[in-house]
Amino acid sequence: MKILITGTAGFIGSTLAIRLLERGEQIIGVDNLNDYYDVNLKKARLERVKAYPGFTDVRADIEDKEAMAKIFAEHKPDRVVHLAAQAGVRYSLENPHAYIDSNIQGHMNILEGCRHHDIEHLVYASSSSVYGANTSMPFSVHDNIDHPVSLYAATKKANELMSHTYSHLFQLPTTGLRFFTVYGPWGRPDMSLFMFTKNIIEGTPINVFNNGKHQRDFTYIDDIVEGVIRTLDNVAQPNTDWDSGSPDPATSLAPYRVYNIGNNSPTELMRFIEIIEDCIGKKAVKNFLPLQPGDVPATYADVEALEKDVGYKPATPIEKGIENFVRWYKDFYKV
Repeated sequence: MKILITGTAGFIGSTLAIRLLERGEQIIGVDNLNDYYDVNLKKARLERVKAYPGFTDVRADIEDKEAMAKIFAEHKPDRVVHLAAQAGVRYSLENPHAYIDSNIQGHMNILEGCRHHDIEHLVYASSSSVYGANTSMPFSVHDNIDHPVSLYAATKKANELMSHTYSHLFQLPTTGLRFFTVYGPWGRPDMSLFMFTKNIIEGTPINVFNNGKHQRDFTYIDDIVEGVIRTLDNVAQPNTDWDSGSPDPATSLAPYRVYNIGNNSPTELMRFIEIIEDCIGKKAVKNFLPLQPGDVPATYADVEALEKDVGYKPATPIEKGIENFVRWYKDFYKV
């Protein structure tokens, strides 16, 4: 297959591209290499992907309508995995327009490309952030998600709504994946594991938000990528049992699906830090802070639907995943 992946210099995108290239697919990779975080890390990820035959590297902004239309027309992909987005909950308080440009306009351009080029299946990144003010645990795809607490979350919910519209109007099969705190080697510098590891090694204090009472469903990168591939191979179908009188938010009479993709096992922040300390062999200097605007205190994924439909089952213990990350960090940064 010829698969278009947006965000191929990203954490998930680069790892996914390699896995698909290894099984013989052709990948068209789109990224703009923006400077939201260290561009050198993005370039290093991209170099790994470029080492494989069958990879086409394209520089473009997803919010550029003409550029995206040209990419679809020239490369004629069979399927699309749309991962590129403006990420980060806290940054959405500082630069909200970046989220509208990338996450709303960008997603619109992807949907239009899929519509006009008979794409077999669009799989796109949503987020656990969409659960917002929900406190019922674990988070279920059958729950209502009408109360986001950050603009980032609101744009991700909008992506799901936009995708359903295109599935309904144009019979475009779409599947949204609500990622739960992805971590592992080649991860993002703005994520807690990366920042904690860097600061502990350097002896710099770490900021521990919500006074360490956060719980996160940390999900290892290999488990995430396995789930994305299984989902991509399982083209979204209409739910013929869908009832408009009691509508299920996760399915539809249209070829539309939304899934949680997480570890199904939340870890408390203080335990997370302890594991990092054990792997590094050094204690952290902790700066305890309250819950930040836009943050949710806990995330916990119900992955029953994804397990039932594609056989997804996360397999990496948090201790092993963090050990792998710390080893990668020390090697990559020559610590």
